[in-house]
Amino acid sequence: MEDFSKKYYKIRDVAEFIGVPQATLRYWETEFPEISPSRTATGLRQYTSSDIETLRIVHYLIKIKGLKMDAAKAQFRQNRNNISKRLKIISELQGIRSELEVMLMSLTKRRQN
Repeated sequence: MEDFSKKYYKIRDVAEFIGVPQATLRYWETEFPEISPSRTATGLRQYTSSDIETLRIVHYLIKIKGLKMDAAKAQFRQNRNNISKRLKIISELQGIRSELEVMLMSLTKRRQN
């Protein structure tokens, strides 16, 4: 999981972090009332770390698991905590895998020398 140090994030930054176009984030806002970023006086969206976590769950359900919108909504409402835990575990495992790959590359280089 990422450490979110800022209080608010722009839609551009969130879209890049999640890995989807900004239009997708705006669409998900209309489908999931739980995604409700605050807005500045000029109407710019300001996402909190909680909003980003919700978006990560929605991304996982729709893009990774391949659920249709209605099924994703149902899963989100029924199992949000379990899905959040699953995402945390997946993220930790990906970090461990990255570390192991770096170690393997180092060992391979050492053997070649």
